[in-house]
Amino acid sequence: MKRKILTDYNVSYIADIVSIVQTQSKITLANWAIDYSEDVILRIWQKYYPCDSRPNEAITAARRWLTGEVKLQYVKGKILDCHAAAREVAHNHVAFISARAIAQCASTIHSARHCMGLVMYGSLAIAYDKLGYDASKAKIDEYIKDECIRMKDALVRVSVDNEKNPIGKVISK
Repeated sequence: MKRKILTDYNVSYIADIVSIVQTQSKITLANWAIDYSEDVILRIWQKYYPCDSRPNEAITAARRWLTGEVKLQYVKGKILDCHAAAREVAHNHVAFISARAIAQCASTIHSARHCMGLVMYGSLAIAYDKLGYDASKAKIDEYIKDECIRMKDALVRVSVDNEKNPIGKVISK
């Protein structure tokens, strides 16, 4: 059975991201996750379901929260709608995982740790989209590694040196 989420925080390329995430604020992480999901993962969703705007609405709502235009409760509704979109297309593994990734990225405004949904769902959605759902585990794992390196580079570009409000520990062992 193919994976629907990554779960190993100990592989080096995910651990590298976690070490940076812990030093950043919720706002920095939300901007990173939302930007990346909009630039990369939303395209995957739109390839399969161009007329279903729920994932895009979740991203837009999260951005509006970041600028103070809307309340968290409004965004939560849009995020739940995005999760509903994922459930409705569970038969399409790539679209399902991409919608989950987008919902998690948008949820970063609520809890910074949700930004890891970009890594844990998003990298897998991107790999499946590029290589096919039936690609070998070795090929999928190599693509995930490369995508995580791109994600880390994007995070490094937006990271704030000596962040005043870092989120701290992302996972507990």
